[in-house]
Amino acid sequence: MKKFLAVLLTGAIAVGALSACGSKGGDDKVIKVAASATPHAEILEQAKPILAEQGYDLQVTVFDDYVQPNEVVESGDFDANYFQHIPYLDSFNAEKGTHLVNAGGIHYEPFGIYPGTKTSLSDVAEGDSIAVPNDTTNEARALLLLQDNGLIKLKEGAGLEATVNDIEENTYNLEIVELEAAQVPRVVDEVAFVVLNGNYALEAGYSVAKDALAYESADSEAAKTYVNVIAVKEGNEGKEKLKALVDVLKSETIQKYITETYDGAVIPFE
Repeated sequence: MKKFLAVLLTGAIAVGALSACGSKGGDDKVIKVAASATPHAEILEQAKPILAEQGYDLQVTVFDDYVQPNEVVESGDFDANYFQHIPYLDSFNAEKGTHLVNAGGIHYEPFGIYPGTKTSLSDVAEGDSIAVPNDTTNEARALLLLQDNGLIKLKEGAGLEATVNDIEENTYNLEIVELEAAQVPRVVDEVAFVVLNGNYALEAGYSVAKDALAYESADSEAAKTYVNVIAVKEGNEGKEKLKALVDVLKSETIQKYITETYDGAVIPFE
């Protein structure tokens, strides 16, 4: 009887071990991602069939806030999220004590210079005014874009903390009009040019690709800093399924989808 029970117990343990292995194998093929609706979840939907061909089941859950997506990845309930840029990720980690890392940069949403009373940057003249957002991050990006296009020069090292006080050279004596971001599109009839981030440009009816006189390039400091990333818990970035997710999102097929769908408001990060 004892021998029978021992054999039975040994069999039960073996079955349990096999079940656990099967479960783990299944988990390795499921990729649970928390995302913002636009454009992140839309882009992920395009990745689903490609990952399915590789044997992965991509499951996307849309969140409408910027806290839960990080919390569910930290807890292990989700494998990754796709909604944020690196400065926000770093800030969240510092504030919340989380351990999230960048597993791959996918896209950025560029700032652009748009026409006001003038329709070409070559028409800039002495004393022209240019409207820019007045919040710290967005103002710096606007000033860097103006610098990249030769309209001003900032103090060395000003970078993404630049303000109007960091303008070192202003050949045309431009007046930089600082406004709340949502107000910038409303003064297009009063200033030579306006500098807008992607969402406000879209709301104002601008096409980044067709209307912007200039916009942040993929190799700009701002694009590299504010690239939207796949974030995972530290230590998981080497998992095969997450590497597969990033590879697909950076593939030519997905890059083409992004380029053709968002009219320049969302640009693949290379």
